[in-house]
Amino acid sequence: MRVVFIMALETAGFGSGFSRNTQPYLRCAQDKIEEACGVFGIYAPGEDLSRVSTYALLALQHRGQESAGIAISDGGSIHLKKGNGLVSEVFSHNPELEGIPAVSAIGHVRYSTAGGGFTENAQPLLISYRHGQLAVAHNGNLVNADELRGRLEKEGSIFQTTTDSELVMHLVARCGYRDLRTSLEAVLPVLRGAYSFVFLTEDSLVGVRDPFGVRPLSLGSWNGYYVLASETCAFDTIGAEIIRDVNPGEMVVINKNGLEGKQILPSSRVALCIFEYIYFSRPDSNIQGRNVHLVRKKLGRQLAREQPVSADIITGVPDSSLAAAAGYAEEMGLPYEMGLIKNRYIGRTFIQSGQEIRSLGVQLKLNPVQKLVQGKRVVIVDDSIVRGTTSKKLVNMFFKAGAKEVHLRISSSPVIAPCYYGIDISTYEELIASKRELEEIRREIGATSLGYLSRQGMLDSVELPEEDLCLACFSGKYPI
Repeated sequence: MRVVFIMALETAGFGSGFSRNTQPYLRCAQDKIEEACGVFGIYAPGEDLSRVSTYALLALQHRGQESAGIAISDGGSIHLKKGNGLVSEVFSHNPELEGIPAVSAIGHVRYSTAGGGFTENAQPLLISYRHGQLAVAHNGNLVNADELRGRLEKEGSIFQTTTDSELVMHLVARCGYRDLRTSLEAVLPVLRGAYSFVFLTEDSLVGVRDPFGVRPLSLGSWNGYYVLASETCAFDTIGAEIIRDVNPGEMVVINKNGLEGKQILPSSRVALCIFEYIYFSRPDSNIQGRNVHLVRKKLGRQLAREQPVSADIITGVPDSSLAAAAGYAEEMGLPYEMGLIKNRYIGRTFIQSGQEIRSLGVQLKLNPVQKLVQGKRVVIVDDSIVRGTTSKKLVNMFFKAGAKEVHLRISSSPVIAPCYYGIDISTYEELIASKRELEEIRREIGATSLGYLSRQGMLDSVELPEEDLCLACFSGKYPI
């Protein structure tokens, strides 16, 4: 039956890959690269899964601040609470999920790259269909989403959201199989793109990772049960132990029978997004056995070897660049200082509430320590430059604070191409490095000097071969 279903999809055009004309949904308002979201799942009957899931999502908050949600199964039905805002805002008062005799749960924090930030797009998504209830949380982006959605709509499907995640729910519902595992084995070969999914039924938790492993997903143990998360920092927060990464193309099923892992999609190569190490993941997370903080320090050290400069102090841009800045300072033998102070109490809603406030965004969030930088030759270490507007404002702020020289060092290579796999990177036209040479970028930003880390330098620091990473935004060569 699985073969028949796939053949039917291919006959309708679903198995033909994605159209060259498919355009990703992109947001260009931000100047920093943004992750799509973070997911969490736990199977632990009798435990307070509302509380545990909330704590895990707080640990994953950096991966998405637009919305948050938790779906909990009591063994017979699934209960859902979600909304726009931070985890602390959505779950400050939680009567909908309190007191539920929980069996399993999934959670989600979102930053939209596909579908926009509408309330109905908050996840997990929950449906009721002929075989019961099904909830899903998704990290990533399907590059053939427009094509799949258009064909489903022509056949009568009615969508409640504008997310690509809902497509999977429709495809599963159309399968006809009672068993979710069998349905996913039929549906997943139709999808093109990057994804880590966690699914919740009344009695099972299922995790799936795309065959290239672009987006991360880890497996852990907690009180004798199993948990899934985008990052291992969520395990640390709830007191879980790391078991391993979910393999690319693998499906893990967790229920009363324990854990079952199955390779359901062939994985010809691994293409983990290198930005997980450079920017996205929390420093205390581990990916493929490598600690993110230590990798970032190596990036900074390598940057100092490749792009040294005579200076007085080194500073980083909070928070993702601090480790790289420390590594740069250590390699150069120069003092590392907290030259930038971050205001951690400004929410995204406030920043977005008006054009005047949005234009002050960098100044509201970051401020140089004037007495520290005045009259000094300062090196600012940052993880990346996208459009260049933030870098320009930072350089200008340091000069206004009295810095004698402001040198900008970037712990990654120039971003020259957009991403279609669940990262908010602007179009070619808005990427400052896509059509400008180094000196042009330096003049545009206003820095005394500018230096990027080489592509080989990134690979040496991560200690992974190029064929095991996705470097599309640096090279324009897409693995999928």
